[in-house]
Amino acid sequence: MTVARRGINIERGQLKYTGFPRRKIEMKKLTLVLIASACCMAFTVNAPAQQADQAISDAVIAMTKAQWAAGIKDPTNVAEQSKDMSDDYTEFNGDFATRLDGKAMNSRLAEAAGKASGKTIAAEMANPKVQIYNGNVAILTYNYVGLTQDKDGKTTPQRAKSTRIFVKKGDKWTMVHANFGTDPLPKQ
Repeated sequence: MTVARRGINIERGQLKYTGFPRRKIEMKKLTLVLIASACCMAFTVNAPAQQADQAISDAVIAMTKAQWAAGIKDPTNVAEQSKDMSDDYTEFNGDFATRLDGKAMNSRLAEAAGKASGKTIAAEMANPKVQIYNGNVAILTYNYVGLTQDKDGKTTPQRAKSTRIFVKKGDKWTMVHANFGTDPLPKQ
């Protein structure tokens, strides 16, 4: 009589390991851990830079909105409206065919405009984007959306495509250039 056993007949020590040697598996695990650690450190190192960029973005946007608020409060107070402009400030805009050079020239034109019978009653920034370079140059682009009111109380919407360039001089951000372009209504 013959006895047959069913199943796997494996005794301890007889299993032969095939595939990657244990050392290679351990090295692969170590490599994976090092790569994961490096990725985590990269995100951690980049976080303070992103926070600094956000602080700069918030600052230049706040400076722009403060200028608008000063103009709404008192259009004749040009000193308050231009306090963040550099002395060598330049500007392109849709009202003049040439570049306006210097804070002084811009201030004189703003003083004359402040005496007009119309006034700005609302100013908003749509689609703001701030690009920061080396932590000391910030370029703010946005669409200006505002309302002016004439002496009879009639309101008129105002629109512009705007760019402002700020440079950090010492510990203060100053606006060195701006370009305010017309933003015509879309064709229908």
